[in-house]
Amino acid sequence: MKALWIAHNTYREATRDRVLPGMVGAGVAILLVAQLATPLALGEGVRLTVDFGLSAISIVGLLTVLLIGTNMVGKELERRTIYNLLSRPISRSAYLVGKWIGLAAALWSVAAILGGALWLSLVLRGVQGHGAAVMQATYFAALELSVVTAVAVMFSSLSTPVLSALYTLGVYVVGQWSYDLRGLSEKVAPPLSTLMRWAADLAPNLPLFNMRTLAAQAQTADLAHTAIATAYALVYSGCMLCLAAAAFESKDFK
Repeated sequence: MKALWIAHNTYREATRDRVLPGMVGAGVAILLVAQLATPLALGEGVRLTVDFGLSAISIVGLLTVLLIGTNMVGKELERRTIYNLLSRPISRSAYLVGKWIGLAAALWSVAAILGGALWLSLVLRGVQGHGAAVMQATYFAALELSVVTAVAVMFSSLSTPVLSALYTLGVYVVGQWSYDLRGLSEKVAPPLSTLMRWAADLAPNLPLFNMRTLAAQAQTADLAHTAIATAYALVYSGCMLCLAAAAFESKDFK
């Protein structure tokens, strides 16, 4: 219950931040660019629009996490408001979980807005049959952002905002290229191959959430894939939050 109270305040603070409306505006601008580039797509205008729209959700969400998520704990330490919060009967783990839920909820709102804008742009162009595919792809993109948010919360509990942003970005890049890293590790000699496999295994499996190709073809993933992706996002986020809580419990704010 206390975590939900923290989540509510975090969500309200995130939605009031000028960064979030700016990110939404950037996502809409990407959609407009896709519409202007349609005549150059050589008959692939729908594919281009869907790909740009879904990519906008991921890019805007990542930038929001880097600008807001990695600075959540540091900002409260700077303002010294965290001392007032933790002086109440609120555990540090509940504080971190609440921060994650609040920011993840804000990102889900952004994903819903941009996903709705993408669907509307397709409808206005007279394209039918992509509604379910776009909705599911938006859901997967929001799951991906929830995982990245958990990573950001974990690093923000350990380090400074700048380093947290760099670490989170690094994990995101490794996660996006995890399949390629595993393949490349088989072509290099140890210990580099071992290091590459460990990096690929520890980073989140972000390609699991990439539904852009299917959505562009108005296709949806099966129920089993959706269930696995949802469970994976919850389990990985839970592991990151457990690590964050363990580190945060031993942190000295003095």
